[in-house]
Amino acid sequence: MLSLLALSLAPGIAIIFYIYSKDKYDREPFENLFISFLLGVVCTVPASLIQRNLQPQLDHLVSPYSISYYFIWAFILVAFSEEGCKYLALRLYSYRQKAFNEPFDGIVYSVMVSMGFATLENILYVFQHGFATGILRMFLSVPAHACFGVLMGYHTGLARFDPARAPLHLWKGVLLAVFFHGSFDFFLFLQNNPSVTRYVSESFLILGALVSYWMAIRLSLRSIRQHQALSKQVFENPRDIL
Repeated sequence: MLSLLALSLAPGIAIIFYIYSKDKYDREPFENLFISFLLGVVCTVPASLIQRNLQPQLDHLVSPYSISYYFIWAFILVAFSEEGCKYLALRLYSYRQKAFNEPFDGIVYSVMVSMGFATLENILYVFQHGFATGILRMFLSVPAHACFGVLMGYHTGLARFDPARAPLHLWKGVLLAVFFHGSFDFFLFLQNNPSVTRYVSESFLILGALVSYWMAIRLSLRSIRQHQALSKQVFENPRDIL
């Protein structure tokens, strides 16, 4: 029991410390980070309710096992509901904090919300499916949530210091997170489609998910480097923000 709990918590905690270590100029108050994490945990409830209530509607409106069925399931039911709930937590709490005073803070707060969400989700999956699932999710699902959080947070950081174009930045962050989250899930969900697996091997579908995941990682690392440089500029020359 304790080993499963430790396995469930480890990836989220490791990612939090990694992102926190990258915030080099004006680190956020622990209270703000903790509340953001808890809000991420709370976000699992409305996301789950949305998915549970819309799933029967999807089953009724779209032919099950069709490609469009899995597309809507991956991008709207799962990706948009989860990333949308994370965004609301980020926008309504973290974004409004006075301590949000440099672009990199958008990444920090967004990842905290994402890790709150991913950690509770991970606990539920690992306790239900066991140790092997925990190992797999340690290297895939939890870091994937972190990547989606970085992409959303990068554009949230831009929005905070570019008010004239803030709505554009915020929407871009949400849509990027939804796109990569949906793409990752879409290829995995297609493994349940007999008409697809009849012609495309499951290995190819897994490869598609991994390519999407790899692209999200690359973009996330680049976003971290860019916001570190921008935050350094803000820290050293406050008047030169964006």
